[in-house]
Amino acid sequence: MARFDDRILNRLLDSYENSSLAKGTNKVAVHVDFRFNRQSIPEYFDESSLAYEAIHACAHELEAMGFVRIVWKKGKEDHIIEKLILNDEKTEEIYQYLGRRPHASYVKENLELIRSFRSSCSSPVCGSFLKWLEERLCKDLTVKEFIDLTCQKETEQLIQAVRAVEENRTESYVREFSIRNFSDSKIFEQMHGKIGKIFRRFSPEFGGMDTEDILAEYGIYHTPNYIYLKGQGILFLGKDGDEKIDLSLLKQGIGLSGEDLPYIRIKGREKIRKVITIENLTSFFRWQEKDSLMIYLGGYHNKVRRQLLREIYEAVPEAEYLHFGDIDVGGFEIYEDLCRKTGIPFRLYHMGTAELEKYRRFGKKLTDSDKKRLKALREQAEQDGADYTAALKYMEEHEMKLEQECIGEDLMEFQQK
Repeated sequence: MARFDDRILNRLLDSYENSSLAKGTNKVAVHVDFRFNRQSIPEYFDESSLAYEAIHACAHELEAMGFVRIVWKKGKEDHIIEKLILNDEKTEEIYQYLGRRPHASYVKENLELIRSFRSSCSSPVCGSFLKWLEERLCKDLTVKEFIDLTCQKETEQLIQAVRAVEENRTESYVREFSIRNFSDSKIFEQMHGKIGKIFRRFSPEFGGMDTEDILAEYGIYHTPNYIYLKGQGILFLGKDGDEKIDLSLLKQGIGLSGEDLPYIRIKGREKIRKVITIENLTSFFRWQEKDSLMIYLGGYHNKVRRQLLREIYEAVPEAEYLHFGDIDVGGFEIYEDLCRKTGIPFRLYHMGTAELEKYRRFGKKLTDSDKKRLKALREQAEQDGADYTAALKYMEEHEMKLEQECIGEDLMEFQQK
């Protein structure tokens, strides 16, 4: 019997908790019921099953306990059940019978937790997230996108994690950040997906960024934070700058740890005519450009890379500053973010209609999400007078986007063979 009474009573309580009856907002009589059909209780309609009698016995016992009232199908009394109607005066006893807590009690506990964090939280993303949770819960709206009301410990850890990320001031690897904040190396990684989603949702700054890029903004990395450089320029190393490396002697450049940046200076004013930021690693390694310093961005730049770019701009202000990336919505968003956060007058490089037309055969079809984002970006670009509006229109008209790796004469010759 326990198999059926648990299922039926839990379904009735689920319906009750979502009804105006539980909220006290009903203006007319409301009945919560469990209807018998092939979806809700298929065993009852399975002629090869022995469950029919067991279900009837269960229904009779629940009715005898005062939990439900049986409604028989017209003309099939004592033979076929149409539905069971909940006795809402017995809900408290039913909760006890099932060992289940009312939804309202979980809401109350979570609101207390959220409000305790809000009173002491000054971090913008965390504050916006907490405000959203509180407003949703006060309106009895779902928050399961981010938290499970029945797992308060996990909710507490998630809020702590968001706040800890925003307040982090020490460069850390993900696992040591987790140990420092949770005394466990894996807890933070388990929340990785939700953390990124929260930052993207509650801060426009991170709208199109991957979670790893977002964490890098706060100095939290999965792997060492390297910067790759090649082309023209002299690196002066050490606190006294007494060691130097000529980048032009290294065909594929050099990778530098972000931790070493405070002890590195770049010079080469007389040789660097262009400074080119490159979005993707394959393109960085393949690309060659005379009289240029090339820097691998790896998607979105972070604080470490911005620091380097500003130092280069200060050392070589007369150079031409160019950004080369994917010709898609993300690529243009990265470009806008780069200009805004560095204050450097970058221009787009090989990211126009000429490239879209020339390498059109390598283009990818736009997804529905791409189309929506592209439309919004084009409207904003037109409003701002951006110089890449024509490229966006071309992408819309031909429903295509282009990966950076497709661009380059060497690659074209290779692929045509």
